[in-house]
Amino acid sequence: MTLYYRDDAVQVTSESIRAGGHIVRIADVTYVWHARGATTMAVRGRVLGRGVLVLLLSLPPLVALVCVVSLVYSAQDRGDWKPALVVLAACAVVALALLPFLELPLGWLDRSYERGNRVNELWVQHHGTEVMLVRTPDALRFGQIYRAVQRAVEQQGEPR
Repeated sequence: MTLYYRDDAVQVTSESIRAGGHIVRIADVTYVWHARGATTMAVRGRVLGRGVLVLLLSLPPLVALVCVVSLVYSAQDRGDWKPALVVLAACAVVALALLPFLELPLGWLDRSYERGNRVNELWVQHHGTEVMLVRTPDALRFGQIYRAVQRAVEQQGEPR
């Protein structure tokens, strides 16, 4: 027996798929497909949080750009560039010092995209009936489960 995937709710082996309270023998599976399920509040919240995070990450550079342009025009009108250059240099040093702290929110954003923005369902047909085995908003996990089921069914059809 080959184990293709296992977590706390799903197990895919070369003999069977155990998920959602169902145990389906691989030999009985005639067709496997996936579908997009109804969107949940968790998925909507993830997309909304992603938008807020992008907005929060985009605003400081835009505000800084407006301030720099304003400072340059002000220095040009006064003809005194020394204070403007000191302020610009200080801002550049502060921006470079804060750059490593972007790792955390950018990591959140990256994980948000990995988890996806829709609900995925895994369906199989066995003994003439269609059964939904997995329904999850986690795109990464769904992809791993779906590929494991595909491999198990493909291996079942090959002669040994």
